[in-house]
Amino acid sequence: MTRRPAPRAETGAVASVPPATRASRPGWRDPRLWVGVLIVAVSVVAGARLLAAADDTVSVWAVAADTGPGAELAPDDLVAHRVRFADAGDLDHYFSVDDELPADLRLVRGVTAGELLPRAAIGAADAAADTVELPIAVDAEQVPPSVRAGTVVDVYLLAGGKDGAVRSLDDATVVDAPDLEATFGAATGRRQLVLAVPEADAATFLEALGRAESPVLTVVRGG
Repeated sequence: MTRRPAPRAETGAVASVPPATRASRPGWRDPRLWVGVLIVAVSVVAGARLLAAADDTVSVWAVAADTGPGAELAPDDLVAHRVRFADAGDLDHYFSVDDELPADLRLVRGVTAGELLPRAAIGAADAAADTVELPIAVDAEQVPPSVRAGTVVDVYLLAGGKDGAVRSLDDATVVDAPDLEATFGAATGRRQLVLAVPEADAATFLEALGRAESPVLTVVRGG
């Protein structure tokens, strides 16, 4: 059998190849670029407004250190804390950083370091003038462990007899409450407290204490 030669491609026929295209960056006139920029800008503004709406905290003045009644607060004694109040009306009980503190007013009760400055703790200078510091010694088990400087307490006097325990001091502010180990109380088992009370209340308390036989004091911390 005679093999026929394979047909040859015609030399004149050339395969059609599409021209190569390169991706080009959109120019500044390309509307797609400006649409993208607008979307980003709107997202940033919307996010900022959303965060601002979610941040409902306010800046309120707090005291920098434990301060007793009768002390006059200077700007260096205050620090700003951002606080979120569950009830917006609670802000009225404190001084925000936008409020101007009266220069002639003083503390009428003690406040502790970091405590927000309540309006109720500020009074006229003459209101704090009759406040004295009254030291008392109380059996350690008759004092709540949480009592410290700035705590408001009531003091009961148990003098024996049918009268039982009598509340002798109301709403007394603790000016100082050293640890038991830091005083001679470690040997006696009695804890010393220094209370800020009106001078008349201090005199009445000391008279009652002097008349009592084997008096026992109990300190009660308010809620």
